[in-house]
Amino acid sequence: MNKDIISLLDLEKKDFDNLFKRAYQLKKRFNLGIMDTPLRGKSMGMIFDKQSTRTRVAFETAMIQLGGHSIFMRSQDTQVSRDEPVKDTARVLSRYIDCLVMRTFDHSIVEEFAQHSSIPVINALTDSFHPCQILSDIMTIIEKKGGYDVKIAWVGDGNNVANSWINAAGVLGLNLVVACPEKYSVQARVIDNALGNKEHNVVFTDDPRAAVEKADVIYTDVWTSMGEEKKREEKYKAFQGFQVNKTLVSGANKDAMVMHCLPAHRDEEISEEILEAENAVFWDQAENKRHMHKAILETLIMQI
Repeated sequence: MNKDIISLLDLEKKDFDNLFKRAYQLKKRFNLGIMDTPLRGKSMGMIFDKQSTRTRVAFETAMIQLGGHSIFMRSQDTQVSRDEPVKDTARVLSRYIDCLVMRTFDHSIVEEFAQHSSIPVINALTDSFHPCQILSDIMTIIEKKGGYDVKIAWVGDGNNVANSWINAAGVLGLNLVVACPEKYSVQARVIDNALGNKEHNVVFTDDPRAAVEKADVIYTDVWTSMGEEKKREEKYKAFQGFQVNKTLVSGANKDAMVMHCLPAHRDEEISEEILEAENAVFWDQAENKRHMHKAILETLIMQI
């Protein structure tokens, strides 16, 4: 397995499967009251420049429950904010901590940290990708559907989460349909890097109703990502017809599962009725981030 997880293209299929297996083991043992502490004495650094609830708390509690410690920073708290080169900070932090988890805007910053760090660097979200989110989401699909050989329909913006779904599909051969308004579709470079000229089961459309037909999983995310707040009114108009609601879901399989990485804008990209459904999996989905983050941290830190 590679030293870092910057995007899901850093993983091979066996890496995915090993992480799923270990995350399930850790979840089962935790629920039985068995505390695994393989990272006792280890430290996780976190540099977060974007707000976070689930990702931050999931990583911090994961590290604590594995016996380690976390150190939280923002870029403005470091000398990077005073023009110290990223490569210098990366080299220094590599002498202090055992892994670095980053959540920022520019994806190239995480790539640069990884290039100059001797410790694992984990992408906890950039404007380009959100790999750990999709790892925990596929874990949830396996848990609920018995595997990932199902039809997954993405309905919404061609954003960082959509990009990571396409990366996962390129490695795992997922049956994925991506429905976005034409103006907000996934960038061609992301598709080319993930899928290239190889055979794949990914379909792109601007018709959400066609996308969810016979789907086993329907996935959506906010239409306006962090940093795009000025575009909210413009995007709200462009995404009419893309709301995941009872009418849209009725076109999928009867036992279709709706997923959202949260936070949700209720009655915008997803209806209140769907979010509050009795069999909603959003909360299981959020919980699984902690167990998957445990598997990621243990795997990367213990291999160095």
